[in-house]
Amino acid sequence: MEFNVFAKACPSRPTLEHVTGRWGSLTLGALVDGPLRFNELRRRVDGVSEKMLSQTLHALERDGLVHRDAQPTNPPRVDYSLTPLGRETADRLLSLIHLLEARMPEVLEAQRAYDAR
Repeated sequence: MEFNVFAKACPSRPTLEHVTGRWGSLTLGALVDGPLRFNELRRRVDGVSEKMLSQTLHALERDGLVHRDAQPTNPPRVDYSLTPLGRETADRLLSLIHLLEARMPEVLEAQRAYDAR
């Protein structure tokens, strides 16, 4: 089966949305350095609400990018980590993130020029 993200009904579209959305890309990037518990992840992804992080993790887990490891301890412990597909995806996202961070002076200048018109 061939997939085409530009086709309206392609099932790759929702996954692309999960990965490239603000919280999805930041969550994947935050997990690159290793597993994190929910609250650790929430602190790392500054600004995400508990509800949005939970929804994001569910979507990424469903897509096979994030692994949820619930340990039967008291209190329960849940760790989130990247799957091999999640790792590959996060590495590519981080390349884009690092490029944008490095080129922000140009972006800011372009924004200033645009807004001045």
